[in-house]
Amino acid sequence: MTDQSMPPDAPIAVKDPSRLSLWWQSDFMYTFKRSPVAVVSFAVVALMVLAAVFAPLIAPYNPFDPASLNLMNGFSAPMTPNAFTGDTFWLGTDDQGRDVFSTILYGMRISLFVGAAAVLFAMVLGITLGLLAGYLGGWTETIIMRVADVQLTFPAILVAMLIFGIAKGITPVEYRDQMAIWVLIIAIGLSDWVQFARVVRGATLVEKNKEYVQAARLIGRTSPAIMLKHILPNVLSPVLVIATISLALAIIAEATLSFLGVGAPPTQPSLGTLIRIGQGFLFSGEWWILLFPAMTLLALALSVNLLGDWLRDALNPRLR
Repeated sequence: MTDQSMPPDAPIAVKDPSRLSLWWQSDFMYTFKRSPVAVVSFAVVALMVLAAVFAPLIAPYNPFDPASLNLMNGFSAPMTPNAFTGDTFWLGTDDQGRDVFSTILYGMRISLFVGAAAVLFAMVLGITLGLLAGYLGGWTETIIMRVADVQLTFPAILVAMLIFGIAKGITPVEYRDQMAIWVLIIAIGLSDWVQFARVVRGATLVEKNKEYVQAARLIGRTSPAIMLKHILPNVLSPVLVIATISLALAIIAEATLSFLGVGAPPTQPSLGTLIRIGQGFLFSGEWWILLFPAMTLLALALSVNLLGDWLRDALNPRLR
């Protein structure tokens, strides 16, 4: 039998694939493509992250394998054959004959890992405390926010140094080098949770009085379920912006601590450690040992910061 409810020549409705995506995704990508700064920053960050992840495959040498080092290659200038061995290195070598290009690739792995892990730790801690302070209120909010206010009176780098020193002091001597990276992550994370907590607390104060939260209370949803399933998804937009900007600050904080000698151990040097090593040879003529790691750190931090600034503007509804 033929369905008489629809004429045989009636057009068949075909869903447009573009409509299947959320409107904000297409708008987000449109804004991204029209921003040269965002495109270049994203390309630089992506290139550096891939180079760090695949460092063992890209690096010409393993700079931390003593068997592959030749002290006769020490202080080789960039793109200049060594006077003793005749070997040529793209970015030169340091005092121990390590290829600077390879050390930068391996150093970026430590810097990116510490920065990303510290931001993730600070984000989880800040979101948790911000949700509790904003939703529960009372003494919970007072205690959390007063602690945050006290911590804001001190520079973040000093707080990180204090936490790092205390944690390293209570760590057994034989495990200090092994735990140095994790202690560094905890120190930077504990010094950076305040921004997340303040933003989430402010957004939670607004969201908890809306109708969907009141409806969730009426049907008997528990407070943890309301905070995690209803309020949290609506306060994540500013958190993502803060996380992107905090990543650049965390990388700089790690480099600062390592430059001061209280960060990554010599057996796992980061970009900050390489800059500290190169600083000792700057005035003796071996400028490349300091210049190239410093330029890499500058490009990485600047690109992440510019990407975070664009993301803040792109997710701000007042600027649309």
